[in-house]
Amino acid sequence: MTKISFPQMGDYHIPATYLLSHIFPNDKIINAPKITNKTIELGTKYSPEFVCTPFKYTLGTMIECLEKGADTLIQMGGGCRYGYYAELQEKILKDLGYNCKIINLVTKGQTNIRRINKLFKQINHKYSKIKTIYYSFITLKMVKYMDIIDDYIRQNIGFEQKEGSFEKLKEEMLNEFKYIKGYRNLYKTYKKYLKKFYNLKTYKPDKRLKIGIIGELYTIMEPFSNYYLEKSLAKHHIEIKRFTNVHYLLFEKAKEYKKYQKYAKEYFKYPLGADASDNIARCKFLCENDYDGIIHIKSSFCTPEIGAMPIINKIANTYQKPVLFFSFDSATSKTGIETRLEAFYDMLEMRKEK
Repeated sequence: MTKISFPQMGDYHIPATYLLSHIFPNDKIINAPKITNKTIELGTKYSPEFVCTPFKYTLGTMIECLEKGADTLIQMGGGCRYGYYAELQEKILKDLGYNCKIINLVTKGQTNIRRINKLFKQINHKYSKIKTIYYSFITLKMVKYMDIIDDYIRQNIGFEQKEGSFEKLKEEMLNEFKYIKGYRNLYKTYKKYLKKFYNLKTYKPDKRLKIGIIGELYTIMEPFSNYYLEKSLAKHHIEIKRFTNVHYLLFEKAKEYKKYQKYAKEYFKYPLGADASDNIARCKFLCENDYDGIIHIKSSFCTPEIGAMPIINKIANTYQKPVLFFSFDSATSKTGIETRLEAFYDMLEMRKEK
């Protein structure tokens, strides 16, 4: 029996676990523990010093998964240096004495069905292609529905009349998603909870603050890596706009890039790598669509975003919009983050009043 695990990122472990448990019903799926300071310490200890923070987070998570008994780890590389990290992480883990197999489904931001089929056969050669296609369809729809609801939550959670109502309802929904029996059941569950979210009482003043969050994809989507930035903003009754999610990365990014390139052609001509080009265009969009401020977040040593930052700063200055830059690593101080956020929020309030 194969014992399978994978690094977590936000709530996406729920659809990932659902998919793997149905594709490999006779194998054991081991859920990674939640990311903690111990995870970061482990990843930092065994990672190259100047590697980006997502490498350290995922390596630390992999070590914790192996300590829980996993023997096969599934990884998905990104469209930047992260696309090459699976091989390096496997080498580090083997040097540490772990006897494990790493299955990298996406490398350099690319994959295809034939490649995934070949990799799944390495996990269990008896797996069913038909079941894989069916449950992959359900899983991708689950991801899409989660992202739609998350967008609604970001726009409204800061204005809930009953504190904790959005988080409580979301937790209830995700728990039901774990036990979905088919696509029809999934769709009905999604519609049921979408209606419930719409019925939650909120009060949104006309002069509310609106902030757009842009930056490196992992740091944006894994809340622990950005010190739960969105929660902090919601406490100040701020409407939040965030572009990056898994559905966007899988299905929209490739076609949206051409639109972004045309929209922000005066600021970049060639791709900067990962989401950097997208974020330049998003900065311009936020400036032109009445957002009060922009927060750019990234992991330390993220080369594409470092290249985008001067351009983002230039756009923000052109439109006279405040932009706050955060760079997160294992040594980042939570107190420092909160202090800078408080100052940014106060400054936006004063500008709004004027």
